[in-house]
Amino acid sequence: MNNSAKRKQTLNVTITAVFTAILLLEAFIPNIGNITIFPGLPTITIIPLTVAVYACLMGPKAGAGFGLLWGLTSLIRAYAAPNSLVTILLFQNPVICLLPRVLAGYLAGLIILPFKKQAKTDKGLIAGYTLSGLTASIANTLLVILLSAVFYWNDPGKLLGALGQSGSSKSLLIVLLTALGVSGTVEALFSGIVTPIVAAPLSHRLKRR
Repeated sequence: MNNSAKRKQTLNVTITAVFTAILLLEAFIPNIGNITIFPGLPTITIIPLTVAVYACLMGPKAGAGFGLLWGLTSLIRAYAAPNSLVTILLFQNPVICLLPRVLAGYLAGLIILPFKKQAKTDKGLIAGYTLSGLTASIANTLLVILLSAVFYWNDPGKLLGALGQSGSSKSLLIVLLTALGVSGTVEALFSGIVTPIVAAPLSHRLKRR
């Protein structure tokens, strides 16, 4: 391995370590990465932003791995310190907890690739970074909703009750879209706006090393 390859490997390890530390802080310190707006409902999380920025810098495979780390921290919190019955019902399920996070990281890293190949300037990448941020958040929210609807399709009563919809005539999917869609929209807008603000200068800086 030549010196250039060693420097690149060292840089990648350093970036991963820094982002891992940020993710762990967001995941386990209250109201840093997961913010409770309405008691009893899932929190609004800014972690998709961190995942999107990392995936933009490191690529889809690394993004998927980082998404898996996010999912594992969510799984641990769901068992060790759940903040609501909804969190227990949804995120103690490894499929609901892990798969959306892995795909969110992968897709965020995948989306930016054609922009990196075609954009002639850093400004040309802004749309790609924005789309990556939106994708990370939207993919996570939609997959959580769809998987939750699948797992509770035959017995929706407990989940509907946790969402304050006991006896509702609405379908479980509609209730989930309503309950989780509001926080998901806020998360998506935040990630879409902030991802280019963070990722663009970091990417520019890394290119110069």
